[in-house]
Amino acid sequence: MICEYNPFHKGHIYHINKIKEMFPDYPIILVLNGYFLERGEVSILSKENKTILSLIYGVDLVVELPFIFGSQSADIFAEAAISILKYLNCSDLVFGSESNNPELLMEIATKQNNPEYQKKVREYLDQKLNYPTALAKALEIDKDIFNPNDLLGISYIKAINKLEANINIHTIKRTSTYHDLNASDEIISASNIRNKLKNNEDISLYVPKRSLNLIENISLEDFYPYLKYKILTDHDLAKYLTVDEGIENRLKEKILTSKNLNDFIMSVKTKRYTYNKICRMLIHILLGVPKEINKIASIDYIKILGFNEKGRNYLRNLKDPEVGLVPIPNSLTYKYEILAAEIYSLISKNNILPFEKSNKPIYFK
Repeated sequence: MICEYNPFHKGHIYHINKIKEMFPDYPIILVLNGYFLERGEVSILSKENKTILSLIYGVDLVVELPFIFGSQSADIFAEAAISILKYLNCSDLVFGSESNNPELLMEIATKQNNPEYQKKVREYLDQKLNYPTALAKALEIDKDIFNPNDLLGISYIKAINKLEANINIHTIKRTSTYHDLNASDEIISASNIRNKLKNNEDISLYVPKRSLNLIENISLEDFYPYLKYKILTDHDLAKYLTVDEGIENRLKEKILTSKNLNDFIMSVKTKRYTYNKICRMLIHILLGVPKEINKIASIDYIKILGFNEKGRNYLRNLKDPEVGLVPIPNSLTYKYEILAAEIYSLISKNNILPFEKSNKPIYFK
């Protein structure tokens, strides 16, 4: 599994239980994203609490997806996660899907490797179309396939092909829609839960009690004063990851007249620069992530966040992994992971740094 758990909710319990039905004798490995997430969001659960909840509800082994890769676009996010699963000798990947059509997703992933396709996507993006629409037009496929989980699934498949990982894919039909912020069924999307939390609505129906007590009502909005100061005082925003095409000038201009984060993002937003893309950009500015990070950082270790006895036995029997299973203190990946925790701790009420810096996995009996 590859998950963010923002927050951990009843749909995630359904996901875990379905995997147990599909693979009753297999250990379940989770690659878990931490504090700053793929769509440019801030996690409303700490990494430690997400790990605890994962283990309580049936995951056997939890490993970290480093901040550097977990806060980037789908293809980079997916390649890092698949790299970790490959190192751990994972045989099968199970993910939620709106279409629940793995054959179609594999067909699309194969087509996306075609240079002619890549050329068409760039042409459509130059026409100021957003990314999902550009993909659909280049592939001549109904754009309804390009929903968040299906898009991420396509990225997983591309990463598996690129890395030549011997990993089979399986999909589980999503029971909720990411874009639906009004549904009140027992299983709803994480974005719907966050929206209800933001509006001070009761979310107890949608998350397990143990999760409810750990959730913090925080968001990227809480970092707005820090972002405003950084944007106003840093004279070279273009050196940061995803700050491209002169958008740094627009950031400098709009930050002066914006009243809050949402106002700021909406004033900067274009068809090319979507809401989520701008949020990711702001996180990279906030943490000072340089443009060249993907050339100089790598998955050079795997951090174990937690396990039960089944997960521990799996690790014991893992033969000669290509990377170590403990953090490397002088690794660039590790340094940014600690920085992400320190920045997150500015707004979180949880004392997250002891868990982050101890590098001691949680053992769940």
